[in-house]
Amino acid sequence: MKRRIYANLQRKIILITLLVSFIPLISLSVVIYYQFAQVFRNKIEEQIRYRAMAQSDAIELFLKERTAILLAMADTYNYDYLAEKNNLERIFQIMNNRVGGFIDLGLIDSTGRHIAYAGPYNLMSLNYYSQPWFHEVESKGVYVSDIFMGFRKVPHFIIALQHQDKSRRWILRATIDSDVFEGLVRAAHIGKTGDAFVINKEGIYQTHLRFKDEILSKSDLNTTLFGAGTTVLERENTEGKKILYAGSWLKKNSWLLVISQDASEEMTKLFKTKQLEIIIVTSGCLMIILTTIFTTRLTIRRMETADRKLNELNAQLVHSDKLAALGKMAAGVAHEINNPLAVIAEKTGWMEDLLEEEEFQKSKYFDEYKKSLRKIEEHIERARKVIHGMLGFARRMEPHMEDVDINKVLNDTITFLDSYAKTNNITIEKNLEPDLPIISSNQAELQQVFLNLLTNAVDAVGKDGKIYLNSRRIDSEIAVSMKDNGPGIPKENLSRVFDPFFTTKQTGKGTGLGLSVTDTLVRNMGGTIELESEVGKGSTFTVKLPIVVPEKK
Repeated sequence: MKRRIYANLQRKIILITLLVSFIPLISLSVVIYYQFAQVFRNKIEEQIRYRAMAQSDAIELFLKERTAILLAMADTYNYDYLAEKNNLERIFQIMNNRVGGFIDLGLIDSTGRHIAYAGPYNLMSLNYYSQPWFHEVESKGVYVSDIFMGFRKVPHFIIALQHQDKSRRWILRATIDSDVFEGLVRAAHIGKTGDAFVINKEGIYQTHLRFKDEILSKSDLNTTLFGAGTTVLERENTEGKKILYAGSWLKKNSWLLVISQDASEEMTKLFKTKQLEIIIVTSGCLMIILTTIFTTRLTIRRMETADRKLNELNAQLVHSDKLAALGKMAAGVAHEINNPLAVIAEKTGWMEDLLEEEEFQKSKYFDEYKKSLRKIEEHIERARKVIHGMLGFARRMEPHMEDVDINKVLNDTITFLDSYAKTNNITIEKNLEPDLPIISSNQAELQQVFLNLLTNAVDAVGKDGKIYLNSRRIDSEIAVSMKDNGPGIPKENLSRVFDPFFTTKQTGKGTGLGLSVTDTLVRNMGGTIELESEVGKGSTFTVKLPIVVPEKK
């Protein structure tokens, strides 16, 4: 029954401990992970945002530099000078040397006719009046076009400006090197799957993609989702992957620089962190489980041990109460037996007086009568001594000092166990030093000390054992030693022998109080008790009492 109670208690303790440990641990881990994930995601978004901002500034600078140098050339040289092919080629060379990124340079009059041209294409015979960019330049003065095919049938874009002289209006037009421009755009891409490209307001690609050639095709991105400045969005592409887009407007909001990044690539580090956290939390949970089970089992075992010891103590206390009650009963029984013994002794004396008469002496059974009466008297005397000893032991419980003969107390104590010793063939050998000084002590307590030690010795030797009783004077002390040939006491138990309730006897055969009480009584008398024991050879208890000379009355 108790085993089941402890098992239920163990399960409840383990369950409660694990719940109290796991709930905060897992909750904290989840909160930390999601906070870290949010911070990590914000960091990724900030990284791609700053990348887009920085690269858009670089592209704007690229366009402004080339527009500025084109304006400078138009302001520096007049129409007639630029109309000379050699002069235009020299200026074209100067522009490429200073900033680079130009494919060709052309001078066009107000009718769209090519006046002069420096570059790799044969465009002198062409008229641009019908081209959309021509009218944009006329209306705006300075115009950076979108990517278009044009007469050369190659994707390109131009920077063109209109200049007004006193007598005429003309246009200076430069084609930008697409490789240089796209190299500037591609420098913005991030990671292995990232891309960077430019689209116009209508979503038409103005540059090549990193992994596809879709220039001048329509993008799936809705440019209206990108606000002023730099905007970061997350969208699913046609393959169902979540892509981060950072968009920054260029060229007076005509172009949009877009940096795209596969979210899963950047989040890989977060996934690794999540896996590491799961491993750490799982390991922690396993450690908590193992520690909880181990400590709980250890605690339950200790509780069971303590409970078992408590039950043993209760049993020993009950046994002690029974012994105390038995002692009181023994005193009463001794009184009850003493009265019939007195009557028997009186009648025995009367019968002896009758045998003195002549008529009884003539009887043929006279000798047998005489012998029987002597045996009756001997047994009456023996019973009287035992009863008087029991009465004395029970009566002298109040501590008081009196003259004590150590050897006499030892002999009286032996009589209590004499019958038991003979029944079990236990030999008690005495070596008592004669003429020991009479001391002042508590005889009842002293007799209890010797009785406890003798009882322990008798229990230890069992049947056919031997006990050696010795008394002697050593300087100012009297030493009484009791040696037995029992099994002995293990070394690890020697220091616990005099502890209350410690016993090596089987349950129910000892209270564990005898030696503890004995040690207390001896110390109260001002003496000491020593123990020597060896497993397999027996034990020796030595009581040393100070010689206290009794006062003369």
